[in-house]
Amino acid sequence: MASPPEQSSTKLADTKTQSIVDTKDVTALGSSPSASEDSGSDEEFEEDLVKNPFLNPDVAAHWRQVYEDAQYESRHAFDPTLTWTEEEEKRVLRKLDWRICTWACVMFFALQVDRGNIQQALADNMLDDLGLTTNDYNYGMVVFLICFLLAELPSQLVSKKLGPDRWIPIQIVLWSVVAITQCAITGRSGFLATRALLGLLEGGFIPDIVLWLSYFYTSRELPIRLSYFWTTLSLTTITTSLLAFALLHLRGVNGWAGWRWLFLVEGLITLLVGLASFFNMPASAVQTKAWFRPKGWFNDKEVAIVVNRVLRDDPSKGDMHNREAITPRRLWEVLKEYDLWPMYAIGIVAFIPQGPVNAYLTLTLRSLGFNPFTTNLLTIPSTVFHIITLLIVTRISEWLNQRAYVAIWQNLWTLPCIIALRFWPGVINDSWGTYALITVLLSYPYCHAINVAWVSKNANNVGTRTVASALYNISVQIGHVAYSFIYVESDKPYYRDGNTKLLAINLLSICVFLAAKAYYVYRNQYKAAVWASMSEAERADYVRTSDAKGCKRLDFRFAH
Repeated sequence: MASPPEQSSTKLADTKTQSIVDTKDVTALGSSPSASEDSGSDEEFEEDLVKNPFLNPDVAAHWRQVYEDAQYESRHAFDPTLTWTEEEEKRVLRKLDWRICTWACVMFFALQVDRGNIQQALADNMLDDLGLTTNDYNYGMVVFLICFLLAELPSQLVSKKLGPDRWIPIQIVLWSVVAITQCAITGRSGFLATRALLGLLEGGFIPDIVLWLSYFYTSRELPIRLSYFWTTLSLTTITTSLLAFALLHLRGVNGWAGWRWLFLVEGLITLLVGLASFFNMPASAVQTKAWFRPKGWFNDKEVAIVVNRVLRDDPSKGDMHNREAITPRRLWEVLKEYDLWPMYAIGIVAFIPQGPVNAYLTLTLRSLGFNPFTTNLLTIPSTVFHIITLLIVTRISEWLNQRAYVAIWQNLWTLPCIIALRFWPGVINDSWGTYALITVLLSYPYCHAINVAWVSKNANNVGTRTVASALYNISVQIGHVAYSFIYVESDKPYYRDGNTKLLAINLLSICVFLAAKAYYVYRNQYKAAVWASMSEAERADYVRTSDAKGCKRLDFRFAH
């Protein structure tokens, strides 16, 4: 976001314009500034108002009262007239990226290690060692996903009450302990029990992190930071594949299988990350000072810049204290907020088409004749390409300020690959050809970062954002549960029936993206028409007195 230029106190006092939001998402709302001899200055002021809606004194007064009533932790740093240079903002953003975004990626590494190393363990004959079948593996993944799903919303509610800076480190420590105990499982019951506990403890982590990041970044900056977040997922896959190559060679040491050493060592690594997180997660920009960090991360001017740039992008980010719980009434209000339902529909279907292919990757490679060590190395190329396409698609979404039309590229990419898996006669018989096809499919441009930021943007309220982020992630987990039943034992080795289902769902996903785009365009047009029918006085009164919150407000436009 560009820095707001200096404005004279006279202009501030004499100009009346209502709040407006991101101009590439919406058009300017309401009436123009007061008449001026220089029409260019009017246009300039409207542009400034986009950057800083608080230039309107009515808007500033309204939100100042909201922040005071909510006891918003950063309210003392709120300053509608604060200015800063572009260089100052870049310097602050670099600090945020180094201190906040980097550690978020480290914590996401811990999540992905402990929920993803099951695939490396499978390559070391874990199922045979425990006397399990692929159907048992499917049941284990379903148990994990259901528990993960059930924990999403409760975790968000706990996080909002305690603060993500406290709850997330507790989560990481607890699930790391469970991850370590996997080295001692001896059969089906132990496998299912540890899968269930991991799901319960890891559920909610992602929306918790998104909530924390939203305290520091604007809506335009969040998608690319979340792309770094999910890039970590791919980098973790590469790292753990290489680590697994070494650890699986320990098979026989102390009479243990290699996969047991894998769970033990990687669980200890993530435990250290969890303990370190207690010291690396400030509650907000104004709370970076602590007994172990007496000088904090920012000086007073930098604190003010962080707070005001976020509030000018989205004033609603200060309408709750960061230790304020979500009330049952607010929870119910968000659950029935139908304007966010299109995002949940996307979450359910968008990630199913590539899911079974990814979940069965190591098993498929083993069935193609590759040994355990080669199998883990062969998972790396698709991961590298996945990182590249993820960063490209997210950056394009930021440049174009488009969500649906860019996110849909994911399913357009996977469509021809799934058609080939379904109809190509060389599947299974041609080892390297099948490997190449799967690698291309799994190199798809992952749109999850775009979608998560899209939900956050359209929530337009801290309380709504907290619950909506969890509900979106729940919808994604519902999709994961669904795809766990698509590749089944009776359909081996070609999975023709399973791939037919994936093809149908891929086409459905494309339609859902287009429908969501059309819906939000329609809703914006409806709101704009109602707003245009109001007089300037009615608009000003609405800004000052309306009880409408979040995306229900008439002066808010949906991103699409």
